[in-house]
Formats: sequence, C-alpha cells, structure tokens
Amino acid sequence: MAEHKGFKPLQFESTTESEMASRSEAFLSAMQKRRTVRDFSSKAVPESVIRNAIATAGTAPSGANMQPWHFVAVSNSETKKKIRMAAEEEEHALYEHRASDEWLNALAPLGTDANKPFLESAPWLIAVFAQKFTINENGDKLKNYYTPESIGIATGFLIAALHQAGLATLTHTPSPMTFLRTTLGRPAHEKPFLLLVTGYPSEQAMVPDITRKPLDQILSLDT
Repeated sequence: MAEHKGFKPLQFESTTESEMASRSEAFLSAMQKRRTVRDFSSKAVPESVIRNAIATAGTAPSGANMQPWHFVAVSNSETKKKIRMAAEEEEHALYEHRASDEWLNALAPLGTDANKPFLESAPWLIAVFAQKFTINENGDKLKNYYTPESIGIATGFLIAALHQAGLATLTHTPSPMTFLRTTLGRPAHEKPFLLLVTGYPSEQAMVPDITRKPLDQILSLDT
C-alpha cells in the first residue's frame, strides 16, 4: 500500500461475526434502558467519570476534523444556582407567551413546566458549546464545517458514555441560551448548543410511560 504523508496505519480491532452480533445486542440492550430523567439525587459523581465521558465525546467525527466543540462541566453549587435562575427566567417566558399551543400540547404528556430544580440538585451540568470558527495559536480564524452535525454526533457519544458509566441524563435546551455563554465566561464565537444534566436518579424518580417507535418504522433496508 502506498504511504501518504501525514497518515499512519489504522489500528482496528477485528472480531468474528458472532462476537459482533453479541456486542451489538449487548449495547442495544443497555441503551434501551436509557431514559431521560428529571429527578436527580445529589449523590456525588467522581470527576474522573465526567472527564472520561467528555473525552469520549471528543472522539466523535467532525467536518474536516475541526472538532468544533467545547464542554464546560459544572459542579460548583453557586454556578448551578445562577444557571437555574437564568434558565427558569427563560422557561417562564416560554411557557407563558413564547410557546405555541401546539408545542405546549406536545410537552403536556411529559409533565414538564418552567421549574427546573434538577439544575441544582444534579451533581453535574455539562454545557455543550458549538464553535462557529476555530482560533489557532496565531490568532487566525479558521472556518468550521458541518458544525451542528458534528456537535450533535459528539453529544450523542457523550450521552451514551454517561449511560454506560451508570448515570442518568437530561438534555435541557432553554431558549434562548445566551446566558450560558455569559455565566460560564465563554467567548463570543461559541454558541450554546445544549445543557446536559447528569448524575444518579433519585430513589423516587418517575419517567413518562412512553414508547419508542419500532424498528420497522425507523429503518428501511435496500439489500
């Protein structure tokens, strides 16, 4: 095989078809147990677990390998309180006059409202930021490509990593989210993508009795 400058051999772990099937089934079984949680325990979660999960998110593919993301992990109680206050201000405005009746009706079965106590009770909040461009060591701006797609994939990796570690998560997207950038001191070229709440579910945690679409509704095969 011809060598290409700037390339190196792929390190790939081959396995048998039976092992592939076993691994895929085990991962599916684990992820089918994942649920969005809104009642969190205040039980501490090791920082190392959060670091590993974010490092996993950082392995996601991205447009031109620009890796247009930044994650801010928050466990400081004062900062979480500030985030909750700002988020609830936006959420009250949403529920009172910004959201359409159609949107409110869609939310009704989930039992959500403008109060977000989990933003303080959960041990960790992870703010995910999308970078419109990258600033290199010389201060030059480099355009990032497919930023929303890249951030979405990385966030999926992050949620799966936290679930595999034994933690519950909640994707929180108050609108607008500009307060996250100011509260967390991030630069103007970063746009808040979402706020991921994570920790152990409380012992009294309840989740909506909902179902997921069956495979034949989300998959089409052309073989």
